[in-house]
Formats: sequence, structure tokens, C-alpha cells
Amino acid sequence: MSAPLFVTGRPGPQITTRPLSVGCLIFPQMDQIDFTGPFEVLSRMPDTTIQVIAKEPAPIRDVQGLQLAPDMRIAEAGDFDVLVVPGGYGQQALMHDEEVLALIRKQVHAERLLFSVCTGALLCGAAGVLAGRQVTTHWAAKPLMPYYDAIVADARVAVDGNIISAAGVTAGLDAALVLVSLLRGEAAAQEIQLAIEYAPNPVFHSGTPESAPAEVLQSFQRKYEQIGTARKAEALRHAANKTGSRFR
Repeated sequence: MSAPLFVTGRPGPQITTRPLSVGCLIFPQMDQIDFTGPFEVLSRMPDTTIQVIAKEPAPIRDVQGLQLAPDMRIAEAGDFDVLVVPGGYGQQALMHDEEVLALIRKQVHAERLLFSVCTGALLCGAAGVLAGRQVTTHWAAKPLMPYYDAIVADARVAVDGNIISAAGVTAGLDAALVLVSLLRGEAAAQEIQLAIEYAPNPVFHSGTPESAPAEVLQSFQRKYEQIGTARKAEALRHAANKTGSRFR
């Protein structure tokens, strides 16, 4: 497994005792655990409130069909100390959605915390907030991050100033615990880890391309090919539209 934490020259947030607010974005065809994993951790963080936001008030279904309901529309939401941006196949449909991208830009430009999980990093890249930042994402999407001017961090969790990113899907749990440790201290994070009995000991060791059997990796790559091709095409378009892009 990659190092659990990658910190750059820009330090992360400082421990605080003030009340904190967290906003979690949800959207159709997302990977629900990108949201529910961090929610499980952050909802236990002392003196913290969480609101679930979406473009529309109606429930959405994740990529496997699980139904999730938002508390409010993006347009109704206020400011958050932390904004969680998940990934999943549905991220692709939002890469030009100005309401979503503006939400992400507003969070970063106000120097509040942005927490991306998995391919939520691609949405953050489309918003133009990752230039020069150390960022991680799902291993299959890492080659795309330089098109968004991000610096790929070979880590399960990356912290670069007010941007915290998690690698693929389940890494959101690790990143959420790191975030709790930065905001409320290590003891608070460890108590949450104990409460949810988060003690990974997988039955199989195929969670990375390096450890997975060749036939398993090939099977995944065949299934991923269509969305992977679409994501690369979008990354190339994004890079080509930037003035003076080195990818022209």
C-alpha cells in the first residue's frame, strides 16, 4: 500500500476547537462509498455538522443503484469549512457543469478545505483549482492529472494546503481520518477509527495494479476502457483549451 499521508511544503489545516461545517456533494452515477465512507468518519468528528447537497432536491442513485437523498440544492447551500467532492462514473457528466465547478472554485478561493475522493479529483481539475498542487486519485485516473496541471502524488492520501485528496474509493476513509487528525487532533481520529473498527486486513491482496493478478487487472481494464477513453478525451480537451498549454 502507498504511504498513508503525503504532505507538501504547504501545510494542511491546523487543529481547531471551533464548530465545523461539512458539505458533501452527491450526484447521479457516483460511487456512494466516496461519500458514505468519509461521511461515516466526519459525522463523528466533534462539534461538526454535515449537509448533503446536490443540483436538484430529488434523490439520486449511485452507479450501483443505491438511492441517496440530499438535504438541499447547491443553490440553497451556504459556506462550508470542508467540501467533499466524490467521484464515480457520473463525474464525467459534470465536467462542464458551471454550478458544480463554481462551487468548487468558491471553496478553494476562499481558502476553505476541499476534500476530493477518487475521480472527484477530475472535477476539481475541471474547476481549475489544482494547478501546482500535489493530488492523488484512483490509480486508473492518475495519468490524467497532469492535463489539469496537478502534480500526481503516489500516495493513498495527499495533503497540499487546503486541498486534501484521496486515492480510489475506499481511500476516502483514510483521508477522512487524516482530516480529523488535522482538525481535531490524532486522539479524536483514533477514537473514531476504533469506534468504526477500521482495521483493514483484506482477504485478498488485489487492491492495486501491482498486487492484482494479471488476469484480474486485464479484466478491469477491459471494463474500464469506455469511461477511461472518455475521461482522457475530456482531459485532452481541457488542456487544449488552456492558453499556452504545454499539451498543444
